[in-house]
Amino acid sequence: MKKKFLALVMSAVVCATMLAGCGSASESAAPAAEPAKEEAPAAEPAQDAAAADAAADSTSEATGEIYMFISSPEYADAINELIDAYKEVAPGVTINYETTQNDYPTLLKAKLNSGEVPDIFSSTSGKEIDTYLEYSYDLSGEPLMETIDPSVAAAMSSTANGGTGCYGIAIKGNYFGILYNKDIFEEVGISEFPKTFSEWESACEAISAAGYKPFTTGFAEWWVFKHTYQHFVNAAADGAGISTAELVQKFEKGEAKVSDYPELYDNYFKFLDLAVKYGDDKPLETDLAAEEAAFATGKAAMTLGQGAWIEADCLSINPDLNIGFVGYPTTEDAKECKVISGSDQALHVSKDSPNLQATLDFVNWWYTSDYGKAWFNDVAGVVPPIISDAVSEFEVIKQGSALAAKDGAGALAVCYSTDSWHQTCGQILQSYLAGEIDKDEACAKIEEQWAAIDGAQ
Repeated sequence: MKKKFLALVMSAVVCATMLAGCGSASESAAPAAEPAKEEAPAAEPAQDAAAADAAADSTSEATGEIYMFISSPEYADAINELIDAYKEVAPGVTINYETTQNDYPTLLKAKLNSGEVPDIFSSTSGKEIDTYLEYSYDLSGEPLMETIDPSVAAAMSSTANGGTGCYGIAIKGNYFGILYNKDIFEEVGISEFPKTFSEWESACEAISAAGYKPFTTGFAEWWVFKHTYQHFVNAAADGAGISTAELVQKFEKGEAKVSDYPELYDNYFKFLDLAVKYGDDKPLETDLAAEEAAFATGKAAMTLGQGAWIEADCLSINPDLNIGFVGYPTTEDAKECKVISGSDQALHVSKDSPNLQATLDFVNWWYTSDYGKAWFNDVAGVVPPIISDAVSEFEVIKQGSALAAKDGAGALAVCYSTDSWHQTCGQILQSYLAGEIDKDEACAKIEEQWAAIDGAQ
């Protein structure tokens, strides 16, 4: 996977002399430009596939202009390569690609409200499928449905329409958990990653005593909080004997209190305090690029809120980095220490696009051509959201897949809420870490805003 984060908004216009550009960030810190990234492993097969596609198929005479506005600039380099490959197939089609991390939900809604609906735009899958349903084309009759993974397609269906339709595609599947440095753990005598919270705390003490920072946190990014919080939400649902979806609905309806669930009220805030105690000197100023650098250079033993998307970046800094991947120790029950898997992002096609056919041709090519199918694994370095036998070279994907098969995977809780809510929650928790509010005030704000933002939908 190639990545290069942008300070605010990057726009790449596809043309003959196109400059190759490189899930969401906090208000206080947009991602800084990162060091140049190396090619993801095994990128050449995808390039060969692109050549094969171009040779096998006559060049399309289609024309048009597609405006693509999506979040996740960590995939900008890979998407630009995808666009370049499509230019060989459809030279008459121009794709204007814009991506941003900072305040994407707000910027997208401003575009929609002004009538500037992108031909392709992104959201969280799950609940946000219904949020943007009125703007989204139903892809269920398109050729891409022959290759899309059924579980991904299910995350793109509409509950408002009775779970029918497919209103999005995905750049990736995903695994969420903790990346850790195996060499540091071995050096301090920890042979197996701890699975309970108390064991985790003891491991932090041992790592700190050996002269390493146990954590690098990335707490300048609001989305880091949603990625960590979901593990504890799953544990809270299990503790209450209900599904994660049911628990989230209780909060949306104002029927639940954070204090009702010790996994959230006690353990999650203990986790935040532990991360600050054993983490970055200035955790609220540590963004993704700084988190990657601290982990890759061996200054910190563990990352928080990350997944497969940072592996290529870290390896480009330190090719010898020995990466381990596990779930979060959320309670004293080792069975709750599970990775989370699923497809958390949807790319929507505007149903009223003036370039609808050109846009559909592009996304169908993406999901069905030899190059497009190989792109997920060979260029982007992600869990393919299509039916695929491809074997990944990325440790996070290999280890995440093995752990999910062995122990099961947690529910993708982030998809049960909107990013508008997640961004607000992240900002509340940033205020807690800054000492501006205490735990009870933070919990009261979480309850209030969860119901106000998502309960109204």
